Amino acid sequence: MRFQTRAIHGAKSADEQAKALTFPIYQTSTFGQQEAGSPTVFDGRDLSYARSENPTRTQLENALAVLEDAKYGLAFASGLAAVATVLNTLKSGDHVIACQDLYGGTYRMLTKVFQKFGIEVSFADTTDLANLEKALKPNTKIVWLESPSNPLIKITDLEAAAKLAKRRNALVVVDNTFATPVLQQPLKLGADIVLHSTTKYINGHGDVIAGALLTNHKALWDQLKFIQNATGVIPGPQDCFLVLRGLKTLGIRMDRHCANARKISWHLAKHPKVAKVFYPGLSTHPGHELARKQMKDFGAMLSFELKADVETSKEFAGALKIFTLAESLGAVKSLICHPPTMTHASVEPDVRRQNGIADGLIRISVGLEDVEDLIEDLEQALAKVPVPAGVA
Repeated sequence: MRFQTRAIHGAKSADEQAKALTFPIYQTSTFGQQEAGSPTVFDGRDLSYARSENPTRTQLENALAVLEDAKYGLAFASGLAAVATVLNTLKSGDHVIACQDLYGGTYRMLTKVFQKFGIEVSFADTTDLANLEKALKPNTKIVWLESPSNPLIKITDLEAAAKLAKRRNALVVVDNTFATPVLQQPLKLGADIVLHSTTKYINGHGDVIAGALLTNHKALWDQLKFIQNATGVIPGPQDCFLVLRGLKTLGIRMDRHCANARKISWHLAKHPKVAKVFYPGLSTHPGHELARKQMKDFGAMLSFELKADVETSKEFAGALKIFTLAESLGAVKSLICHPPTMTHASVEPDVRRQNGIADGLIRISVGLEDVEDLIEDLEQALAKVPVPAGVA
């Protein structure tokens, strides 16, 4: 089956009681047993306590696995809960390499939480594989990648990076939130674990917080599932229902998201008040050819710098009327944010600047509105930006 058909029909369920068109919400904390120690079996899973198993969550986990062509899926209370679960597989003395440009919450988790437990963390610009190879150590256990990255939309060669990591027996984790399984399936490129903040495009409606992990390795799934249950980082059944609802239209939404983003990137790239646009769909982007090879489309996230100071850039973001000034991404509504004070505020200023995240960087999540309305909104806000010196 092709992607959109799998999104709607791919996850088969053993729940045949009511023949409901939409999978039901099992809003319960526990399940009755006919005999002590012999829980009910549902879709191959033992139902005893809803932290361990819930049919609505199982349905979501199966559906997510189908979309990523994975054998196993796990759902979580947030994307960061999924991040923490992966990092909880480590022990003191283990080493993690993460891409230099990555989500601020992941950076915070690595540097402010797990480093104090003796986990060693290094950051490398993985768009140059020589940097990754140089960073690898005998105790490297995880190589953590984002492609496209957050917020500079950098592209890493996932297949080549995975081959390098495997030579050192390191697990490869790819945060696929920006690309979604519509555009990119990292397990096919050599990743061991794919991570999603399903809060974003997979849910797509801005009304849930959730995350997911997908893998093809049974032993790894068992380990991650044990941690999921032991730490209780599970989503509630209502959240699972909302993500299940959203993923059915993921393919259709991504088509429109990407089409809108392409047009907006072209418009901004030609604007005299814009200094730089970060979008792999532009032929000027250093990762353009790799993105064409690795992805089915270029995504709906883009960043740009104005020819203006920090305060003017923030004023520009606040002057938009259709774009909502807010954290997060992947919703039907277009969002805009100022990463240095919002999504990446937890990254130290000198580290941000060193990694290329300028103080005036603007990131936008292009939604599903009419693209001409979005462009007109950007134009009216840009009109309020002072003309840079030397520009007529």
